[in-house]
Amino acid sequence: MSEPTATPNEEQMVVFQLNTESYGIDIFRVNEIIRMREITPIPQTEVHVRGLVNLRGKTIPVVDLRIRFGLESKEDGDSTRIIVVDGEHGNVGVVVDAVREVVTLQSADVEDAPTIVTDVNSDFVRGIAKCPDGLITLLNLDKALAA
Repeated sequence: MSEPTATPNEEQMVVFQLNTESYGIDIFRVNEIIRMREITPIPQTEVHVRGLVNLRGKTIPVVDLRIRFGLESKEDGDSTRIIVVDGEHGNVGVVVDAVREVVTLQSADVEDAPTIVTDVNSDFVRGIAKCPDGLITLLNLDKALAA
């Protein structure tokens, strides 16, 4: 079975949830999605850095996007996942409340985010996508992960 591919006017996004809001990151940046596992804390790091996980012999840092975006923290639940993404300095895990779906967006469905209405720091947002199920905030992953 072949993987779905996007045409030049399309892009595919992995959609995840923080609180009740939907966010999207480019599918080509996602290596894998894993269930929550034990995270080893690292002393004297930024508050949004949860620590390190061992993933098949590789040690990767894990960032809590709730804290990074200034949202209220909450306990991890059954649907909490770590999305392992390609960051500027290698693989990084990002903790999200739930992973929802993969969507294909047409370029006409994406517009710039109005800076006054975003809950997340506007530097982290590269656009808003209009979908039948609502709006998806598209993240600038490099800026969201930068310390």
